[in-house]
Amino acid sequence: MDWTEELDNWAAEYLPDLELRREEPMSRHTSFRIGGPARRMAFPKSGEQVVLLTDFARRCDARPLVIGNGTNLLAPDEGLDRLVIDASAGLNRLEPGPGPRCVTAQAGAPLARLADFAQKRGLAGLAFAHGIPGTVGGAVCMNAGAYGGEMAQVIRSVTLLDPAEGVKTLTGEQMDFGYRRSALTEHPDWIVLSAVFALEDGDPAQIRAEMDALMARRRASQPLELPSAGSTFKRPEGYFAGTLIDQCGLKGLRVGGAQVSEKHAGFVVNRGGATCADVTALIAQVQAQVLEKTGVRLEPEVRIVR
Repeated sequence: MDWTEELDNWAAEYLPDLELRREEPMSRHTSFRIGGPARRMAFPKSGEQVVLLTDFARRCDARPLVIGNGTNLLAPDEGLDRLVIDASAGLNRLEPGPGPRCVTAQAGAPLARLADFAQKRGLAGLAFAHGIPGTVGGAVCMNAGAYGGEMAQVIRSVTLLDPAEGVKTLTGEQMDFGYRRSALTEHPDWIVLSAVFALEDGDPAQIRAEMDALMARRRASQPLELPSAGSTFKRPEGYFAGTLIDQCGLKGLRVGGAQVSEKHAGFVVNRGGATCADVTALIAQVQAQVLEKTGVRLEPEVRIVR
């Protein structure tokens, strides 16, 4: 029996209220607007459903992939022969606590909404995250950051699902955060369920002003008007990827519908009709030319899923 039949039958019996879509286009669930159909896509409403769903999916070899807003993903044109679990629709609750100056956020909560939630309560520390388009789960996984701030500075603890040990909670220190990495980098099968953020007292008006100023900087310098996955490459030590790409004369370089942004060379954008093949070919060209001309090897920040 094909894994999709096993999953359909199991879900109908054990999770009858679970929304489960067949052949769902990944292009609807990634900020690149690229990707063929996932054979099954589930939309759980609780952490318990995620635990049950991923456990069964692994047993029937459905290779579960948990996503949020898909802002750092590039999905293949031919689609995914696996179960995609979208946490953004039903796992996005925010609440104060536990303890003073803390906020608990589920994995699918957008960072922008989390920053707004904290700001309205006079809690500072998340202004940098307001313009990052991802969700809490993805931000924790990659230690997302911008303008001098990053998740490592504000995470008190993370509750996650470890297939070997079940649900457990790690402290911020145990998360082993580094530049665009965390403990989940070494354990890609771990799934973030929620995180607790430890913040500081602040003036709501001043926090809002900082958020607005950073958002204005982002709009002025980044190609937010076109589909992309944000910064395409990680920052090489001692350099800036966008500056190196620009210095190599690669702004505007195009493969099919994919283009190195003319506004910010650190972004590859979808000019219309771009495919995964277009983007990966363009990334490879940029890497090769930057390496040849500068000796610097660029490492993609965008996650290419298979």
